[in-house]
Amino acid sequence: MIQSMTGYGKAVVVYKDKKINVEIKSLNSKQLDLQTRIAPLYREKEMEIRQMVSTALERGKVDFSLWIERDQGIEATPVNAALVENYYQQLKSVAAKVGIPEPEDWIYTLTRMPDVLTKTEQEVLTDEEWAAGRQAVVQAIDALVSFRKQEGAALEKKFNEKIDNIERLLFEIEPYEKSRVEKIRQRIVEGLQQIPGVEYDKNRLEQELIYYIEKLDISEEKQRLTNHLKYFRETMADGHGQGKKLGFIAQEMGREINTTGSKSNQAEMQNIVVQMKDELEQIKEQVLNAL
Repeated sequence: MIQSMTGYGKAVVVYKDKKINVEIKSLNSKQLDLQTRIAPLYREKEMEIRQMVSTALERGKVDFSLWIERDQGIEATPVNAALVENYYQQLKSVAAKVGIPEPEDWIYTLTRMPDVLTKTEQEVLTDEEWAAGRQAVVQAIDALVSFRKQEGAALEKKFNEKIDNIERLLFEIEPYEKSRVEKIRQRIVEGLQQIPGVEYDKNRLEQELIYYIEKLDISEEKQRLTNHLKYFRETMADGHGQGKKLGFIAQEMGREINTTGSKSNQAEMQNIVVQMKDELEQIKEQVLNAL
């Protein structure tokens, strides 16, 4: 089954007082275009994360985000009591020496002093926490791949409908193709008969008609188009990763349909070719989303 390049996946893993959030969005692109936004604590794992995403998703414009939510009550910044007391003694001493009044609101004054409310410890990403973070990345990737498969199933159904329509239209050409030979012959003969005093060699006329009709014959185009339609179905059955190949096959299908149209000298046949082109254009539009 083919996959779509369009997808979305999100996962949340709880680790102690943290919620590790991972969100991945994917759109179609010729190559892998990966953009990441990673919480500072996890940036040391960016290369590993990129490897995980690129291996699983292969191709597409991918937007990856990892951020942390904390319990604000637990994560309240502690007050450095020793530093507050030190500032308090210094300010009282300076006020006494200079002869200025002490602050009326000591709490307000002291909490605005440098480093009183600043965390001094350096947070480190432990192996245990990274295991939880990695789990969130894997779950988000799995969710996105699942989304891609669902979209791919819808794409495959659409492609099969369009292929069926082109095959039906190709079959509808046959009656007009058989009748046009006699119409061409009749039109040429009637044209010659309308010219007074013109004599022509019937054998030579037959030879010229055969040559003319051979130039308008679309048997080879029909056979090649039939083969391309079959190959398109077989390629879809090969699984994901066939998007580019399907695009190339669609181009070859278009070449045969265009040649058939240029050789179709009947309005009915040309109308059918126009319908085939419309079905093919819808395939070309959607094949850009196939992985």
